[in-house]
Amino acid sequence: MLQPYSMTRYDTTSHSIDPNPAVAILNCAPFWRRFGFRCGRHVWIVKDICGIICCVITYMLILYATFVVMCVIMPTSHGSWLNFVNGLIFYVFAALAFASHVRTVVTDPGAIPRGNATDENIRKLGLRDGQVVFKCPKCVSIKPERAHHCSVCRRCIKKMDHHCPWVNNCVGENNQKYFVLFTMYICLMSFHALYMAINKFITCATSDWRECSNYSAPATTIFLIILLFEALLFAMFTAIMFGTQMSSICSDETGIEQLKSENPTWEKKSWWLSLKAVFGHPFSFKWFSPFHIPVVGKDQVYLYNV
Repeated sequence: MLQPYSMTRYDTTSHSIDPNPAVAILNCAPFWRRFGFRCGRHVWIVKDICGIICCVITYMLILYATFVVMCVIMPTSHGSWLNFVNGLIFYVFAALAFASHVRTVVTDPGAIPRGNATDENIRKLGLRDGQVVFKCPKCVSIKPERAHHCSVCRRCIKKMDHHCPWVNNCVGENNQKYFVLFTMYICLMSFHALYMAINKFITCATSDWRECSNYSAPATTIFLIILLFEALLFAMFTAIMFGTQMSSICSDETGIEQLKSENPTWEKKSWWLSLKAVFGHPFSFKWFSPFHIPVVGKDQVYLYNV
């Protein structure tokens, strides 16, 4: 249960909080600044073995799909210009999906500092007499509206949607854009891989297998069947996830808030303003770039910096 404190009556007891063992905060090398990371602050990495394994599996699946397209489908495909265009489209989707995933993993989702529910910080809020603020009893932090505590990250996350093991991170205010882009590009990549694999099957079935692939017929068949299964599975999964995220954004209600059927105490924004709050203002092609940091206004910024 949340613990309320008013401006005239709040707990001034000091709390000794150890560094969060669930998160590694690393200094960002200058190299990564070229790719839009918030290197002046930190790189956020959640130390969860399940999440790390899921991330490794994700990268292995992307590499496998890239291998099949590069080494099985493209080398012997007929029509050089069409082959080049299809390959280019697939590799662009794969690169953007990979970049979006990395950005989701290493971006602070909106964590509130542990143990910041102190006399000094509460005074900085500028509350009037009788106003109430809340403290999370688990991480001893001032808990702003719409923040929820994550048991994996062991932090309160501002505007937390859910904790996703496939990105080894919470999806919150600061990284929801990257998560949405990840689901979108994986979905597009999967559908395009389905098209290329089915087209390859048809081509091989109507021609000599020895001219259709650099590998034997059984090996080529196995490669393509695994790719088809992987692409179909992830196309459906990410399409559903992408639709769920877009619905949540447009309704200005996070997944946790929908799950708990919480009555909104905040003023809901229109669907267009909600989209701009996640992807940045104004609308531009940068909405679709995982290398762009959206500019959105945040109140009381000091509360949300680690």
